[in-house]
Amino acid sequence: MNNSPIQAVIFDWAGTIVDFGSFAPTSIFVEAFRQGFDFDISLAEAREPMGIAKWDHIQAVGRIPSVDKRWIEQFGNPMSSEDVDRIYAAFMPLQKAKVADHAAPILNAVEVVDNLKEKGVKVGSCSGYPREVMDVLIPVAADYGYKPDYVVASDDMPQGGRPAPFMALKNVIELGITDVNACVKVDDSAPGIEEGHNAGMWTVGLLLSGNEAGLTFEEFQSADAETLDAAREKAREKLIKSAPHYLIDTIADLPGVIADIEQRLKAGERP
Repeated sequence: MNNSPIQAVIFDWAGTIVDFGSFAPTSIFVEAFRQGFDFDISLAEAREPMGIAKWDHIQAVGRIPSVDKRWIEQFGNPMSSEDVDRIYAAFMPLQKAKVADHAAPILNAVEVVDNLKEKGVKVGSCSGYPREVMDVLIPVAADYGYKPDYVVASDDMPQGGRPAPFMALKNVIELGITDVNACVKVDDSAPGIEEGHNAGMWTVGLLLSGNEAGLTFEEFQSADAETLDAAREKAREKLIKSAPHYLIDTIADLPGVIADIEQRLKAGERP
């Protein structure tokens, strides 16, 4: 029985629930460019389009002006679809080999999720990872205690991934949700927040655990207030463009947001 006006919370994976700082995909993008073409990109360049499906992400990195310029200097032409295919082919086995190393839950993630389940709220999830990567990640995350009620991978939806609403809405259908206004989307990337908006949901952006701050958990733990403020502002600048309803540091801060949304729903508000 649901004791909350919220019917479902739909979480992103890397940088939201697991993999503090979203390092599994970023480091692998750098390595895949190197393996595929002996071409170097920075971690910052690898992070730039985070949140979209991985093939599209590689293509988007190739279109960053600084990367495009170096690519043309090295190869004589802009990056082609065939080039993207070759980098993606290098990316996939690397990602599958490494994703389990970054499956540890972030801070209070399991506790927050379990509390939602205890209230009868369904827990959905979606990811920019393709299904063959998720098939490696899901059982390892389950061993750590994270077991969402449903998982959608980026290539499960032929209509495409974020910022389109299809992955979020697939969760709605499979979880038997009757009102998208009673759903919350939680993500550390702008495309993931836009996905929530496009699906008609409340949206929550995460500032410090995800891709935009790019801190390791150790850096986060040892950082002084000034360092955290700088990381927060860097992430806020990127995420605010997608106009999330709430911005918080990590999933540990989500219970307060959930309580606020519950009150707003009871008062008749909609996202």
